[in-house]
Amino acid sequence: MLVKNESISFVATRDPVKSRAFYEGTLGLLLVADEHFALVFELNGHMLRIAKVDELAPAQHTILGWHVSDISETARSLSSCGVVFEQFDGMVHDELGIWASPSGAKVAWFKDPDGNILSLTQSSNSDVS
Repeated sequence: MLVKNESISFVATRDPVKSRAFYEGTLGLLLVADEHFALVFELNGHMLRIAKVDELAPAQHTILGWHVSDISETARSLSSCGVVFEQFDGMVHDELGIWASPSGAKVAWFKDPDGNILSLTQSSNSDVS
């Protein structure tokens, strides 16, 4: 039923000023609007709405991620902007914080200013989009 409709991604923030600086300044997303209820970003042809909320308990799993062609290059670039990559117990990460999954995909996780977990993924076949 909805397969032909555009999706909208949602994230929440308690601090829209910090979130705007992070998503716009650090991640380089294009801000479309700063509305009363949300920051609105263009996300590669789709909408990302960062809802302005009074309370937030960040999920303990990934809520938003990007497929990248070169995860090492992207991780280095984000690290140079102050992004810190998470390292999880029981998982072997390389020096950049990248984990290689059994399938061959590579994943790196990081948090936004509210503690929302975001990720980068490079599939084992990097030409898949």
